[in-house]
Amino acid sequence: MAAGRLVDHLEIPERCERLLAAVRGASYVVEAPRTVFELDVVARVHTQGYVDFLRTAWERWSSFKNAGPEILPNVHPYRAASDAAARWPLRAESVIAQAGHYLGDLACAIGSGTWESALGSAQTALAAAEAVLAGDHAAYALCRPPGHHAAADRAAGFCYLNNAAIAGAFLLQHFKRVAILDIDTHHGDGTQWIFYDRADVQFASIHTDPANYYPYFSGYADEYGVGEGEGFNLNLPLAPHSGDAEFLDALDDAFAAIQAHRSEALLVSAGFDAHERDPLSVLKITTDGYRRIGDAIAALKLPTVIVQEGGYNLDMLGANLIAFLGGFNLASRL
Repeated sequence: MAAGRLVDHLEIPERCERLLAAVRGASYVVEAPRTVFELDVVARVHTQGYVDFLRTAWERWSSFKNAGPEILPNVHPYRAASDAAARWPLRAESVIAQAGHYLGDLACAIGSGTWESALGSAQTALAAAEAVLAGDHAAYALCRPPGHHAAADRAAGFCYLNNAAIAGAFLLQHFKRVAILDIDTHHGDGTQWIFYDRADVQFASIHTDPANYYPYFSGYADEYGVGEGEGFNLNLPLAPHSGDAEFLDALDDAFAAIQAHRSEALLVSAGFDAHERDPLSVLKITTDGYRRIGDAIAALKLPTVIVQEGGYNLDMLGANLIAFLGGFNLASRL
């Protein structure tokens, strides 16, 4: 739903088909994940209650005689008066109440295959992280659905499981410090909140100014992290109509933070919806701009896991991906 109307969903299967055709057309070797990761890997990032909800919600919902074709929330929790930043703990057992608690907006309906798709997407990100640990300098994870809006206990913005955060937690078993660089046109709010109080992850996000743009409630430059994480969260919002030059300038600031953090490995939340022809974009990034962005990130020479996020112009999606990947020394695993 957008602006009060039901609209065609932009996060459709053809996105994956176009991306897959592009990497095959560019002579990359495509592999399915070789390892089936257990749910405890997901539970390092997401709460058990939330995972249980995603795993069981459709079956429970379908038991209603008047159940609709998708799970959408029609009731929402309210904040506790004693703490404006907190929610009442979830005690309701009804899947209707749980949908209101766990689904953050109307862009993340749950259908019959949502849990399997979300889990498969997370497994793909983990497989790319495994490939990098096995010796590949960089690996690309063709994830669908995307993940960076998913918080520890909330789905939002087409995202259910936070693929980049899950892969990041996996890498932290092998590296002391990891950076997550989000270049999607939308702020990676879910990723930010997952690591907001941690010093072992430097999160940097370059995105459209959220004052009048999704996700609206986070992504501002004065969000620095809290507790041990203070100083390790960097938001670089761009004004509408910003183009390649402004994006690359912000990228330099993100690199300075990553280098100051002494990050040993890098995850890139790679959305291509800042492209000048994307239906969701108010930025003006070109395909050549994505080539320059990819080249600059590759020049950091960090072990790098590239996780697919947004990008909704089907005609440009593959070209933007291939332009971005050009600077990386990708081996045969994708």
